[in-house]
Amino acid sequence: MTSFRPAPAWLADAVFYQIYPQSFADSNGDGIGDFNGITERLDHLAWLGVNTVWINPCFVSPFRDAGYDVSDYLSVAPRYGTGEDLAKLVDLAGRRGIRVLLDLVAGHTSDEHPWFTASANDRDDQRYIWTSQGCPDGFVPSPGSRPGAYLPNFFDSQPALNFGYARENPAEPWRLPVDAEGPRANREALRTIMDHWVRLGVSGFRVDMAASLVKDDPGKVATSALWTELRHWLDRTHPEAVLLAEWGEPDVSVPAGFHADFFLHFGGPADGLALRSLWSNREGTVNEDWDPLDCFFDAIGRGSPRPFIEAYHQASTSLGSSGFISLPTANHDFSRLNCGPRTAEQLPVAFAFQLTWPTLPAIYYGDEIGMRYVPNLPDKEGSVIGPHYNRAGSRTPMQWDDGPNAGFSTAPADALYLPLDPSPDRPTVAAQRADETSLLHRVRRLIALRARTPELGSGAAVEVLHSGYPFVYVRGGRCLVVVNPQRDEVRHAYDGPVVGRPLEVSGVTVDGGTITADGFGFGIFELAEDREVTLS
Repeated sequence: MTSFRPAPAWLADAVFYQIYPQSFADSNGDGIGDFNGITERLDHLAWLGVNTVWINPCFVSPFRDAGYDVSDYLSVAPRYGTGEDLAKLVDLAGRRGIRVLLDLVAGHTSDEHPWFTASANDRDDQRYIWTSQGCPDGFVPSPGSRPGAYLPNFFDSQPALNFGYARENPAEPWRLPVDAEGPRANREALRTIMDHWVRLGVSGFRVDMAASLVKDDPGKVATSALWTELRHWLDRTHPEAVLLAEWGEPDVSVPAGFHADFFLHFGGPADGLALRSLWSNREGTVNEDWDPLDCFFDAIGRGSPRPFIEAYHQASTSLGSSGFISLPTANHDFSRLNCGPRTAEQLPVAFAFQLTWPTLPAIYYGDEIGMRYVPNLPDKEGSVIGPHYNRAGSRTPMQWDDGPNAGFSTAPADALYLPLDPSPDRPTVAAQRADETSLLHRVRRLIALRARTPELGSGAAVEVLHSGYPFVYVRGGRCLVVVNPQRDEVRHAYDGPVVGRPLEVSGVTVDGGTITADGFGFGIFELAEDREVTLS
């Protein structure tokens, strides 16, 4: 494994909160969320206890893919405000102990980026991947005077930046090596972009499609080498900044140079099985190629945590202390926890697991109050990517209160970025702040418990005692965790150390050598004596 500077100390205690800026809070009444709206809601995040915010792409863009089609990496999109507004947000968040990460789209630009418009009219330009003539499968005809076609990275409007090919092929003369002029210029551009924003106060980046850069790259060897080069530069230049990968294979991405990687519902071992087997159910954002799964966190009780456990142990053993795995509740690309047949009463047990497992938790905005995936919405800025895959349902406006537009915006309802959840009983921050039994208060208590209990953090050992219903494990030799995500009561024989005081419990008892867990119950207990476990 390549030797890097150790990750900044703050990362080990990070609790991420992902903000989709279009939908979080609108300060100027145009129906679209913005930087000042986020700033006005920082007290909510500080009260909740999250300490690191990741904001989806906020750069200049034609928004054919909700900002993942960047046309200027060094300027913010006017719909979100100004550069000064972002700087104010970063500063005021920092005063509350909250770091801000931006989303870096590294592998492609918009077809409206000046780099691309220049490249489309200059047959010698190497910033993108071009054929000189014809239009092979997967390519898109040139929109400019340059003959031939270009390779997109996702949508046709997102031309792939040229970081080279790992292998030559005489039949495909457009393949350039990774050390060609264009790939070198693009690597330098990534450094320029990152340097610009870190110097303005951001604490790092979540990197979109991080594995997509070098093409035809078996084992991602050349792509890993590229990120290794960038990580060494970051370590020298900005040692407190971090890189999070959208890669889905921590045992590949972290040795390559990322400080952390997410378990995702796609990509990685078994095509995202680790996360989908937990709670990414078959509603809302479904790839037709995926095998049907019974999620462990579904009420029917037919799932298993074993795929997740196995993937976690494989990755964590490979990483050792070199980096981190992050476990998200959801994100802008896949369905929320509250989706399909899953109901609000099932959510506390999911958070009890997420906030006590030795991964870095990532909470998607609104999941802390149980916002639901909203089906049957129109395509919005490229949200639809398949017949059963519409991401708009996970991108609806944040529900702050029971006022007009749920407190998100003063705009007319038909001017909102996306429609609100129409349910009359939709959850709101205000209602749950007033109810100490609510999911919001539960999540807050769990975050606080994790923060003050090192044995529940990312660096302490985990020992699985039972990988079924209930799921039982010990953290750091000092804390017993029991979660039962199904609707039926279950019992499990327990012969471990004496259980001491409860730390956060709902429907779980340990008595006479038996654990009894109500349906959707969970319990976190302090052990009366240490249990010797090895880090895993």
